Amino acid sequence: MTIKTLQTNDALCTGCHICQLACAMCHFRETNPKKGALRIAGKFPSPGHFHIDVCNQCGDCAAACPTEAIYKDNGVYKVDEEKCDYCLLCVDACPYGVIFTHPSMNVIFKCDYCGLCVHYCPTGAIFE
Repeated sequence: MTIKTLQTNDALCTGCHICQLACAMCHFRETNPKKGALRIAGKFPSPGHFHIDVCNQCGDCAAACPTEAIYKDNGVYKVDEEKCDYCLLCVDACPYGVIFTHPSMNVIFKCDYCGLCVHYCPTGAIFE
């Protein structure tokens, strides 16, 4: 099976964070972009654009997880919250910095390829 990945075009990103809000609303029912499972970083003043980081399903997080809380399901790595002991080894192992923590949570979270970021991105900067 082919591993699913999201594609990005930084040149189209305006930094609106709607993708992060859609993700947070879907998974946590909160309007908190810090709970969106992707990263939008402003690169200012030079070169003056935004950079998008999304999970590419490389599996480095799963390989680092000692409790096997990160598992592959239908080509996408997901988190079993009951198995996660919040050791954060997966956070350190992620080469793209897209395994997330939040002070209000005691488990990690990552992209589960729900596709809402693609659906709601007003500029098409994130696509399949």
